[in-house]
Amino acid sequence: MNISDPAFHLEAPLTLPENEVQLWRLGLESLAGGENRWQQLLSADERARARRFLVLPVRQHFMATRALLRILLAGYLETNPKQVTFRHSAKQKPSLGPPHAESGISFNVAHSGGLALLGFSRKREIGVDVEQVRRDIDVEGIARRFFSLHEQKQLADVPAEGKIDAFFRCWTRKEAYVKAKGEGLWLPLDQFDVCVAAGAENALLATRPDGAETARWTVREVAVDPGYVAAFCVAGGDFRLQDWNGAAS
Repeated sequence: MNISDPAFHLEAPLTLPENEVQLWRLGLESLAGGENRWQQLLSADERARARRFLVLPVRQHFMATRALLRILLAGYLETNPKQVTFRHSAKQKPSLGPPHAESGISFNVAHSGGLALLGFSRKREIGVDVEQVRRDIDVEGIARRFFSLHEQKQLADVPAEGKIDAFFRCWTRKEAYVKAKGEGLWLPLDQFDVCVAAGAENALLATRPDGAETARWTVREVAVDPGYVAAFCVAGGDFRLQDWNGAAS
């Protein structure tokens, strides 16, 4: 099953057990050539959103990501990708609309540069984030504005050669948590702490003002291509992680 092929289609329904979290990584450069096909799968609203991207690669990446989201959801739901509908909460978190709103499937999508990350779960909220690593950013300045004091201290203790990677680990983990919670801009980024070190089994360290929230979520990094950093967040900790190419942990 070569999901990087613009002619990609599912040959069989997908299964999504309640005890699994499934992640799909998509190389968007190879998918850009399917622009005409992707456009046919999108809703009128999605096509209108795509037209707002004036830079061709950005528009192609958006359409490919949205189209593959529809294909994968249709695989889980055993329906046609064009029949998948979406709705948004008051804080703009997307979810499935009718007739599949009661399926229990949650999903989240992020893309940056030439890579997209899609996450799926059943009866548990999920958030994902991926960022292309940039070396020309003001790490300390951005951290002072958006990170908690504990995260700023962690970052200050990282050797210079690892500071940018640690910054992006922190950023993607925070974004994944915010997206899973569905709070968007309503959740101040300094009201919770994540670990900036690589390899944390659960990178969520503390939540405020409700400290009990910490035990309700799992935040973990995702292995992605060099030059990118990614993370996912799901409710609970009793799950099996399955990635798109069949590996599991």
